Amino acid sequence: MRFPFHKHSSPDGQPVGVVRVDARTKDLVKRLNPGDIAVIDHSDLDRVAAESLVEKRPAAVLNAAPSVSGRYPNLGPGILVDAGIPLVDGLGADIMRLREGDRITVTDGAVRLEGEEAIVAEGTVQTPASVEASMEAAKEGLAVQLEAFAGNTMEYMKRERDLLLNGIGMPEIRTSMAGKHVLVVVRGYSYKEDLKALRAYIRDCKPVIIGVDGGADAVIEAGFKPTMIVGDMDSVSDKALRSGAEIVVHAYRDGHAPGLARVEALGVDHVVFSATGTSEDIAMLMADEADAELIVALGTHATLLEFLDKGRAGMSSTFLTRLKVGGRLIDAKGVSRLYRTRISSWHLFFLALAGLLALWAALQSTPAGQTFLGLFGATWDDFINFLRSLVGLSPATPSL
Repeated sequence: MRFPFHKHSSPDGQPVGVVRVDARTKDLVKRLNPGDIAVIDHSDLDRVAAESLVEKRPAAVLNAAPSVSGRYPNLGPGILVDAGIPLVDGLGADIMRLREGDRITVTDGAVRLEGEEAIVAEGTVQTPASVEASMEAAKEGLAVQLEAFAGNTMEYMKRERDLLLNGIGMPEIRTSMAGKHVLVVVRGYSYKEDLKALRAYIRDCKPVIIGVDGGADAVIEAGFKPTMIVGDMDSVSDKALRSGAEIVVHAYRDGHAPGLARVEALGVDHVVFSATGTSEDIAMLMADEADAELIVALGTHATLLEFLDKGRAGMSSTFLTRLKVGGRLIDAKGVSRLYRTRISSWHLFFLALAGLLALWAALQSTPAGQTFLGLFGATWDDFINFLRSLVGLSPATPSL
């Protein structure tokens, strides 16, 4: 199969480039440069991972695992293929043995080190037609996934009912949220566009901003400062952790916190929150328990397909969390569509003053305008003298 020819292809249109290898896609994209070939091991490639890859413009994406397993219609493969990025699936464990920096060529799904004939690994080239067929077939697996999702939801409810219903286990935090708007930022679906659309809202309403792991860096990149950072600290930068935000380290129910050692090494103040579920869940639960007036969710999951596309059984916790905080919760897209910048009385005063000054300057620049201003000044003097006569004062000196 010939791929679309571009500067990172061989003369016959086949991808060629430097390899970047990582089983964790979100770690790989930090090192990925335009024209590199991304080697991942990501079954059921989700939308967030695919969008992060597309943003880096690799020459190709090689997946050791099937990008579509058939469990449910995941969104990632279609995003890559529609962006014109070659996707080769099911290459197996051998592809992960490539070393960072190797140069390879990809020909009809066969991967070779540049200049060598031996095949390192061979997989299936995805096309728009094959992705569409896989999506149709995967819809049949939705019933099974729904049953599993419902089961996971009940298990989460049993484990965390005290936290959900009574707030038992909430950490002591210094950030005040009572009666305030709280913006929870996850580096997820369309987070950059939504942050841009909410600039006026953030400027005017000054919400408490909670960055969930890498969401804190997204907030900083957008020109704002996070008030709090919540997460297991696996994808947030040292810069964000040192920004002065309150740090809440998400731990497992057994108390193990993978990100705790890193935070302690940086020497930043922090608290630990042990809870089942995702970090975005505990951010929303803390805001709800702190009696926030409104919780605005940005980059989080809203639909059933998005829950499944995340690819984790724990996403059932997010479903229950949304039910718990639903009375206060609104999606960022809804805010950006409904919100209008507020204009204060001072803004209106200065706008009117600027208009009057512009009118005065325009009248002064013409003879007719100067005559009008002279007549207006004389009328004004007569009015002032009339008022002075009412209180027994002598007439004022006429204005010139």
